[in-house]
Amino acid sequence: MAQWRSARQGADDTIRFSRTLLIMFMAISAVLIAADRSEDRVEAVTVFRAAFNDLSLPVLEAAAQPLRGLYNIGPWWRRQIELASEIRELRQEMAELRAWRDVALNYSEQMRRQQELLNLDPPMPRSRITAWAVTETGGPFVRTRLVGVGTEHGVAPGYPALNIYGVIGRTIDVGARSSRILLLTDLNSRVSVMADRSNARAMLIGDNTDFPRLDYLGRAPDIREGDRIVTSGDDNILPRGLPIGEAVLDRRGVWRVALYASATPIDLIWIWPFDPVAQPEDVGLPPLTGPAPVDTDGAQESGSGEAPVSSAVLEPENGGEGR
Repeated sequence: MAQWRSARQGADDTIRFSRTLLIMFMAISAVLIAADRSEDRVEAVTVFRAAFNDLSLPVLEAAAQPLRGLYNIGPWWRRQIELASEIRELRQEMAELRAWRDVALNYSEQMRRQQELLNLDPPMPRSRITAWAVTETGGPFVRTRLVGVGTEHGVAPGYPALNIYGVIGRTIDVGARSSRILLLTDLNSRVSVMADRSNARAMLIGDNTDFPRLDYLGRAPDIREGDRIVTSGDDNILPRGLPIGEAVLDRRGVWRVALYASATPIDLIWIWPFDPVAQPEDVGLPPLTGPAPVDTDGAQESGSGEAPVSSAVLEPENGGEGR
């Protein structure tokens, strides 16, 4: 029992604190807490804290570097393995793209020679107008975009607008320095399209959804899911051959188009100048002249039963002198 009391007394002696020191620490803590408030912060304390942080930051950074290096060993090697795999895939894709590049250059040269032989103009000019799109929240149309180019930059109504993937719409309202583009998904959009594989014609009609529908296909359209849809140029609104999207079949059995332009947000836009084919009466050609009408009444009155011959035919060429 005496040993237990002596051990307890020794333990009490080791954990006993000075009350004065405890009260002093509590007072210092209360002062620091009160001084740390933003509205009551003392400027001297703030300056001291900033100076202390500036002095201790290099020391803490030097001490943390070894630990940080140990922590990053695993992710670094994992990233190296991922990069090696990506490099192998990219090299394989690059080899395939080189082969396709040679094929594309070959077809491009053949197409250029055929256009020269047939005296055909390319459907799209090489010059283009670049602009940034701005989302429009109000206006007479539901789905449009505003761009910062207008007539001063060479834009006119009806020009096709594309991004890096495909057609997004066409210009409708053109001002001096701004233009409005009617998107293919708008309810007022109507564009003549065709399937690139079978040349099956259709009308791409917007219905304010992300997938405009294909209408006027006929009874047995030659369209398959995944067919590439391009502009046909039959409506004389957009040139022929511009990429639009892929044909998809919805749940109700209606053919729609997954637009290529929807693969990325519409930011950078290219506007291509396009002049529609003018109507024959707008070209200014002279009217066609046919042969002189035959006077059948005069032939019946003469009783000969033959149509009268024009005097210009009977007159000889040498001043009216016969041979």
